[in-house]
Order: sequence, then C-alpha cells, then structure tokens
Amino acid sequence: MKNTLQADFLRLWKKFFGQARLPLAYYYTAEKPSEGEISKGKNSACIVAYLHQALEGKPLYFSAETVSCSGGKRYLGFKREFRPNFEYFLSCGLEGVVEGERYKKSPEIVKALLEKMEVFTAPAPYLVFKRFDKLTPEENPDVVVFLSPPDVLSGLFTLANFPRIEPDGVVAPHGSGCASIVAYPMLEKKKENPRGILGMFDVSARPYVDANVLSLAVPFSVFEEMVSDMPESFLITKSWEKIFKRMEK
Repeated sequence: MKNTLQADFLRLWKKFFGQARLPLAYYYTAEKPSEGEISKGKNSACIVAYLHQALEGKPLYFSAETVSCSGGKRYLGFKREFRPNFEYFLSCGLEGVVEGERYKKSPEIVKALLEKMEVFTAPAPYLVFKRFDKLTPEENPDVVVFLSPPDVLSGLFTLANFPRIEPDGVVAPHGSGCASIVAYPMLEKKKENPRGILGMFDVSARPYVDANVLSLAVPFSVFEEMVSDMPESFLITKSWEKIFKRMEK
C-alpha cells in the first residue's frame, strides 16, 4: 500500500465522516496467517457473522477448511460447485429433500441465473480481513468494505460516482451477503472501469449486521481514487455539512 494513503484516508475520514465506523479491507494470501482463524461450524456458518471481529480491530481470516457454508465457499472463491438441489434451495424447495429460501420464484429462474453468473476463483488459499487502520504497510488490499448507515452511504455512493461519466459507478446485483462483499467486487477488480457493489440485502445475512447498515464494497483502485477526490468533492459543500451535522448527533 502506498506510504501515505492510510494516514491520508484516516485524516480525511475523520474530517468528513466524523465518528462513522471505519471500513474493513481484505486481501488474499498464500501464506497462512498466524492469527484470526475461525472455528469451523462455531456459532454460525455465515461468514458475515464473524465480521464484527475485524470491525473491533482483530484480524480475521477464512479458508476452504474454515468456511462451513457451501455458498460461502463458492462466493469466497474456494470452490465452484453449489450444494445439491441448489435451484430448489434458493426457490420453492423440494418436499422431503430441501427447504426453499424462496429468494427466487422458480428453480428454472435459478438455473438461468447461474448460467449468466461469472464464477470467481480465489487467487490464494487464505482471505484476510482487517479494519483499515490495522493494515500494515506491507499489506495490499484487494477490496475495501464499508458497513454503514444511509447517511454515510450517500456520501460514499456519491464519491464513487464523482469521477465517472457513466451513471452506474455503483451497482446492486442480486446475491448473498458474502457475494456482495467478496465475489462481485473481486470480479469488478479485473475490469477496465471497476464499480462499487452495494449489498448486504441478503435476508439470511442481515441478522448479523446492524438494522440500519448496508455494505459498499469497492476495489482498491476505486478506493484510492475516492480518497484522492475527497478534498475537492461535494464533501466541502454546505450540502454535505448538513448531513455531517446530522451524523455527528
């Protein structure tokens, strides 16, 4: 990571977003971390349930061996296959076999959706999450993830769109909580004009985040541009000052 980026962001974040919660950052690595492993099957299979650990400033990492959820394994890039009868699991269920989540209208729609989805493959066996201020100079994040309430997200959304001609600098594709913070932004990272991913709409994952929180995950190149744009953006206007004062209350 560039020498001054971390310090610049933390200074600008405090100036324009006050006491709002700092984002998480993550990266894939081939070297097994010395701390932050979760116990397989402990408390919950959903990886979102463990993010509070990193938000509190403690390191956290996942691997194919520690992620219990089959969807989590896929969307973190550790395997390609879905669970058996996934098209029924995501839709209406299959009597006596699997209960349906009813997130899609029919198994046929699920099958058609899966044919359109690009598959993300993890570039290394370990995925490390850290709060942004806990990163070391040697660590180079792939993606930065904000877990924030609407007022903060309005600023981040506008900042991500600030330098773009296109109206969709941030998109909200359908998917699980882990897909919205890992698979989709990692796929965006490879594109010529990567976009931010608005997420955490997954009904199954929402119990593990605060009621007024959604996520915005941005590839690190987008994050760098957002930081550099902060001092000359709408954040210095009276319009943002009104929002800032409300956040500070």
